[in-house]
Amino acid sequence: MHQIIFIINILLAILSALIAIAFYTLSERKFLGYIQNRKGPNKPTIIAIAVPIADAGKLFLKEEKSTTIINLKYYLSAAISILILAILL
Repeated sequence: MHQIIFIINILLAILSALIAIAFYTLSERKFLGYIQNRKGPNKPTIIAIAVPIADAGKLFLKEEKSTTIINLKYYLSAAISILILAILL
């Protein structure tokens, strides 16, 4: 029972950190948009909820080189370990 609560607490902490990072990115884009006097990042959608989702999708899907099947497990393990370390820090 305590292990399940512990796992739920860790998942909630990771989820809240990811949401905080998404809204930090949104506020940074809005701030830079106001400084540069641009309309783009200031008015994307209603309450701009789609911007952090689009940024995350762009970061995960943007890759210039394709990996071979042999290198794929190393590529994915390196990306996952970097993400886990960044979240834990």
